[in-house]
Amino acid sequence: MNDYSDCLNRMFNLRRFGIKLGLDTIGSILNDLGNPQNKFATIHIAGTNGKGSIASALSEILIKAGYKTGLYTSPHLVKFNERIKVNNVDITDERVVALYEAVSSSGDSEREATFFEATTAMALYEFSNQNVDIAIIETGMGGRLDATNILNPAISVITNISVEHQAYLGDTIEEIAFEKGGIIKENTPVVVGTRQDSVNEVIKKIAKEKNATLYHMGLNFESIKQSTQIFKYNGINSNWEDFKTGLSGDHQIDNSALTLATCELLIEKGYKLNEEDIRFGLLNNKWPGRLEVVSEAPLIILDGAHNDNAAFELANFLKNDLKDRHITLVVGILDDKSYSSMLASLLEACDSVILTQPVIERSLPPESLKPFAEKYVNDIVMIKSVSEAVDYAIKNAKDAICIAGSLYVAGEAKIALMEMEI
Repeated sequence: MNDYSDCLNRMFNLRRFGIKLGLDTIGSILNDLGNPQNKFATIHIAGTNGKGSIASALSEILIKAGYKTGLYTSPHLVKFNERIKVNNVDITDERVVALYEAVSSSGDSEREATFFEATTAMALYEFSNQNVDIAIIETGMGGRLDATNILNPAISVITNISVEHQAYLGDTIEEIAFEKGGIIKENTPVVVGTRQDSVNEVIKKIAKEKNATLYHMGLNFESIKQSTQIFKYNGINSNWEDFKTGLSGDHQIDNSALTLATCELLIEKGYKLNEEDIRFGLLNNKWPGRLEVVSEAPLIILDGAHNDNAAFELANFLKNDLKDRHITLVVGILDDKSYSSMLASLLEACDSVILTQPVIERSLPPESLKPFAEKYVNDIVMIKSVSEAVDYAIKNAKDAICIAGSLYVAGEAKIALMEMEI
């Protein structure tokens, strides 16, 4: 076993510690490493959906403008290294090993770091070592006690909020909003895309307590769809016509509005971002596993669609953009998701389904999904292996194939498709 493989085994073994919310452990690690998080500017992004799309768009824009840019997202689809990028390039296997060795030998906390804590510390240490100008950091879960909340960002972004991770974040959407709103910092502007009145009240209260200026989509800025992927932006200080996002789906127009509002605030802070850079970055943004077309013949679309909101947005895309196609859904869902409502959304847009199961402890067996699938379609096949399910779909689907339900399913499917050279 080589050093990289051994390192990954040790890192993934940290998952046995589960999820521990709090900042003491990562604070101790980063203190030993010289507090690298304080050596570059950051944009901190929380929310239920859209974090990665917005983070990658901001990264593309800042790189085009000439800034050395770090990007930290999760989870990865194919390879761990995807989580930590500098100027949109994954870190090398050698750097993964070196970073983990540095992080694992740091800190004096009473407990060992979790997988996410170690990974976050690795990213922040690497961005410091690489002397990035700015880094875009996506939360893992929640916000207030998320390991990434060790940051003091230039700008905070909260994309949207729906009920998720109740075991950790609270039973009500207001409790979850309080946790995600925990990324708001003193005197730090925050860009927000939440829509529910009760959620907005929670966010406004936190922002007022922190003296943080709030920029709310629909109030301080908005995007208006003009045609497929093209929109008009009415902003905080700017009005831009005929902007185009490189990502598919109407929801990406809202994500683009949040991205552009963040760019406006960066410009206010002295960052040299011109309209050409912003247009280029938004148009050239690519975010794997989110309405990603991996094949045209047959048409194969990958989309994580790992919660209610994401499943609803994917279903809308399938109904509107592929309304004349016979769609076979390959789907696997984790046991902490609202699988019945997710299936309801997705299967209303599909004609047949292959139920599968990603290789992760929290995944549901196909047999658990079948009773719910039977309410919507008659053509049901159960294949536990994702790679075998994808192979079966390619050989038997009548037309288009959509692979969804979990980013873990999307990742395993992507690997299988690469091995098939599709």
